[in-house]
Amino acid sequence: MTNIYNDILKSKSEKKKLLAILLDPDKVVLESSSILISKINDSPATHIFIGGSIVTTTIIDELIVKIKQNCSLPIVLFPGNPSQISDKADAILFLSLLSGRNPDYLIEHQVKAAPILKKTQLEIISTGYILIESGTETAVERVSKTIPLDRTNHEFALATAQAGEMLGSKLIYLEAGSGAKQAVPLEMIALVAQNIEIPLLVGGGIVDLQGIQNAYHAGADLVVIGTAFEKDINFFNP
Repeated sequence: MTNIYNDILKSKSEKKKLLAILLDPDKVVLESSSILISKINDSPATHIFIGGSIVTTTIIDELIVKIKQNCSLPIVLFPGNPSQISDKADAILFLSLLSGRNPDYLIEHQVKAAPILKKTQLEIISTGYILIESGTETAVERVSKTIPLDRTNHEFALATAQAGEMLGSKLIYLEAGSGAKQAVPLEMIALVAQNIEIPLLVGGGIVDLQGIQNAYHAGADLVVIGTAFEKDINFFNP
């Protein structure tokens, strides 16, 4: 059994900032993954997240095995639906889309996933997932058929995060969405970070190293980078 969540808690208490690189299996070419893994090893990443809103490929297991052969970072599933569960990973973010009101993403997919997860040794980390408006329709919005929260209504985002914490979420994830035009507002990150006790993850719309630092300074405990690294594997070594 892994202790990824306890490690995140420890890092938060020590004010150590974490970084996850999100890999979409549909956009990874297995034959050239050794280069990708090498770039991850050379980056400041502390975790690898794997998943996407829609994943059509069947290489998730194979990809995780390949990564583990050449990389020691913990691998955490970030699934869009139960079909993306792999017992080859170390942990899974058990997501509930708190910003939406579509029951499929609040509880239905979780019900379907529970019997599958019970047969694995995955560390299950319940995560309140909150989608923030980012200037364009993202894949999460399109697939989940939910409306993201108004990026100017910071108090409502905070209330949503606090509700997730009260319901028992171990993490809160503020997400602008894959390919977002605008990242989560720094003022919103700060307000949420200052008013919840559990670790705060932030991702979406962060396009450069300064954006990562800005999110950290605002209060993010872990920043997720996906599209920027996907477009340029030299993102961390320009």
